[in-house]
Amino acid sequence: MSKESSTWRSERLGNKEVKVVRWGESGVPVLIFPTAAGDCEECERFLMVKTLGPLLSAGKVKLYSVDSVGGQAMLDNELPRHEAARTQNRFDAFLYHEVLPAIRVDCRDNDVEVIAAGSSIGAFNALAAVCRHPDVFRAAICMSGTYDLKKFMGDEVTLDFYYSSPLHFLPNLGEGAHLDALRKRFVLLTHGRGNWESPEESWRVAHVLGSKGIPNRVDEWGQEWHHDWPTWRNMLPKYLEEVLAQPATH
Repeated sequence: MSKESSTWRSERLGNKEVKVVRWGESGVPVLIFPTAAGDCEECERFLMVKTLGPLLSAGKVKLYSVDSVGGQAMLDNELPRHEAARTQNRFDAFLYHEVLPAIRVDCRDNDVEVIAAGSSIGAFNALAAVCRHPDVFRAAICMSGTYDLKKFMGDEVTLDFYYSSPLHFLPNLGEGAHLDALRKRFVLLTHGRGNWESPEESWRVAHVLGSKGIPNRVDEWGQEWHHDWPTWRNMLPKYLEEVLAQPATH
């Protein structure tokens, strides 16, 4: 199984150096977001890449990951909260205008649709990716998600935060092309009931999605499944197989 990495400085992120890694050579592109403070190789260190080995070797998926710039900003208590929100919003622009085009070039397909995946705050980013950009993301697999980042913002809720947070902007999203596109997408919300899990966050997201007619499902695992990598290594292969069986729309 091949592995390639690229590093560049993005003006959208204040000329910050960001690294993107790809595993595999062919298949549907899957962009996996790290947990809050993670980097693009976190999923490899915690054996997720090894777990997905059969899908990668069979050429069913190509796995991509990128440093968690937005999550790192949210956890940086020395960074003013409005700057943390601005960084999260700029991270989204970086993904859409730089990472997604790079993935499409790598896949030699200008119309290829991407599956987003992640756990914890990575699940927030996967959800946000689909909700903000249904033109390029076909589905989100969100595991043990932390979806309301207001807990990191205190009382300072800015427009940058509002537009970066599906829980906040989706309820006010009116009828139109964006919502029509979202209604052709799918969001899988899954969580355990073990240590450090917050099932109510998944159900809150499901309620917002459902109220807008956006296809979604919540899968609840038992108390033996904790907010940790062994849980996510069991979840992701199962749900990737399910999403892969669904036809792309382009």
